[in-house]
Amino acid sequence: MNITVTESAEIYLAELLEKQNVEGIAVRMFVTQPGTPYAETCLAYCRPDEVVEDDVVMKKEKVTFYFEKNSLPYLEEATVDFATDRMGGQLTIKAPNAKVPKVSDDSPMEEQINYILYADINPGLSSHGGEVKLIELVEEEAGHIAILQFGGGCQGCSAVDMTLKDGVEKTLVERIQGLAGVRDVTDHTVTDNAYYK
Repeated sequence: MNITVTESAEIYLAELLEKQNVEGIAVRMFVTQPGTPYAETCLAYCRPDEVVEDDVVMKKEKVTFYFEKNSLPYLEEATVDFATDRMGGQLTIKAPNAKVPKVSDDSPMEEQINYILYADINPGLSSHGGEVKLIELVEEEAGHIAILQFGGGCQGCSAVDMTLKDGVEKTLVERIQGLAGVRDVTDHTVTDNAYYK
C-alpha cells in the first residue's frame, strides 16, 4: 500500500483527534465516486464503532488510519500533507489515481482507455473546454472499437471533431493492444442514412 502521510500532517491530525475526546478515535480515508472525473478524496473521523470490517489499517506513530477497501486502488500513491502558510496552514491530499486507478497491460481494456483519456488526453482538451469519455466498447471483426463521446467545446465543430478523433484514435490504438479504432457516439455510419436517398 503506497500511501504517504507526512510528519506535519500526522501531527496536525493527531491534534484534531485529541480535541474530539474519544478514546481510540482514528482517521478514515476513502474516495467518493472513484474512477470518475468527479472523484473526491476524503478524510473523516473514525470512532471505534465506525470501523468497517474490511477496512485496511495503517498504524502511524501518532494516528491510526483506516482505508476503505474499495478505495485502495484509487488511493495508490496518495499523499496527505500539512503545509504551513501565514494563515496557519492547510491539509492537502494529492491522490493522482483517484479519478482513474493505476492500470497495467493486464487491466480490463475499459480501464486502460479511461486511464489514457483522463490522464493524457482530457487535460489537453480542457483548455478548449472540451472533454472525451468512453461510452462503450464493442467488438467487431477488426477488433475492439471504443465508442467515445466528445463533449464541451469540442462538440459540433466538425473540423475539431476530425482532428480530435484522429489524434485520440492514434494515441489509443498505439497504446492499447487489441484496440482497432474509435468511433464518435454521434458518428452514424453512412448505411444508417441510406434510406434517405
